[in-house]
Amino acid sequence: MRKIIGLALFVIFSSQVQAGDAAKGKEKSLICGSCHGADGNSAIPANPSLAGQAESYLVKQLKDFKSKARDNAIMSAQVANLTEQDMQDLAAFYASQKVQHMAVASKYIATAQKLYRGGDSDRDIAACIACHGANGEGMPAAGFPAIGGQQPAYTMATLKAFRSGARNNDMNGIMRDIVAKMSDEQIEALSYYLAGLH
Repeated sequence: MRKIIGLALFVIFSSQVQAGDAAKGKEKSLICGSCHGADGNSAIPANPSLAGQAESYLVKQLKDFKSKARDNAIMSAQVANLTEQDMQDLAAFYASQKVQHMAVASKYIATAQKLYRGGDSDRDIAACIACHGANGEGMPAAGFPAIGGQQPAYTMATLKAFRSGARNNDMNGIMRDIVAKMSDEQIEALSYYLAGLH
């Protein structure tokens, strides 16, 4: 009986949360824009760009900030009053925006391209392309984010946070396992390479 009641409540709640509305998300994104850019392309190196990211991934991150599964005092405060519909709307807006890619310094390309496309067998590092796609577009159905066009400083900080365990909201610890084997030089090269990957 409890299972039936639980299922009924789930169906009722699920029917109340509509798919994201990008137009409403744009209206709700005014505060977000000060850190992430009006169109989701951040001009602040430490803050991530959200443009072109999958809706499902963005909603997961917002929920993780709200539940504190992902530790960030600024974001936890920003999402504290968001409803699930607000999250869906914001995610729909940012997913609909076009990613702005950056130029990549040539000194990073050879190292990062090899790592991204083929991994590093000496360090037992899997190729990034396997989860994040040929052009860094991610695999939304599998929960893997888009990473092409991301701010290098943000990517570098994120990879190092996964490596240290300070960030641990990755699915099944996949990123922590991979980045644990990366050198600082590989992380730096990859971070700058991804900024122009498309």
